[in-house]
Amino acid sequence: MTTDPLLLTGEVDDATARLLRTAATFDAADLAAPSLLPGWSRGHVLAHLARNADGLVNLLTSARTGERIPMYASAEAREADISAGAPRPPEEHLDDLRRSADRFAAAVAAMPVSAWAATVETRQGPWPATLLVWGRLRELEIHHVDLAAGYRPADWSPDFGHRLLREVATGLADRVDAPAMVLRFDGSSHELVVGDRERAPVVAGSAADLAAWLTGRDPGTTLTVTPDGRLPRPPEWI
Repeated sequence: MTTDPLLLTGEVDDATARLLRTAATFDAADLAAPSLLPGWSRGHVLAHLARNADGLVNLLTSARTGERIPMYASAEAREADISAGAPRPPEEHLDDLRRSADRFAAAVAAMPVSAWAATVETRQGPWPATLLVWGRLRELEIHHVDLAAGYRPADWSPDFGHRLLREVATGLADRVDAPAMVLRFDGSSHELVVGDRERAPVVAGSAADLAAWLTGRDPGTTLTVTPDGRLPRPPEWI
């Protein structure tokens, strides 16, 4: 999958539409129910997605203007905004999701070509502005799964599953707490190696299932391990 922001905007639009359709089915009890994220209700997840869109607008504005603008005012402010937004009624959540998505789309459209070459400061450190649209797509697709409302990793597009798997595996390669493993996906000879290959088990499955397992969104029950044994335990992602 490309990370070209102009080519990914359609994918973001589609993912946003899918999320909005799911969110539109929630009543107050649904929003108060637990998500797949420990300690977060579905309302927390939706509030986070709305504020994530606004945080990315800040970074896009920073890239466009050259002004140093943080994604969030602070970690504490981010958490407070999510907590305050979580218990809102369904119609307020839906309106916030729509409006914040529109603001994000407008900020992307306002970017001149030269601004995509900028580097911005995310919560995870410096990022090229060209990755911000991919970052939004990743948030939408993964947290849609976290809503535990019928949307699963198997519903991700093949391109998204491959891109996420490669990104997560590349990140694990630099971590000393990551177990050695060879990731073989989609029944092919394609492999991603983490750690020392000679001592590493081969973990095989679809790209989406491997990515979901590595990001903590699936226990990996559909994956196979060679030689037979338990799945390695990947470290917490992000």
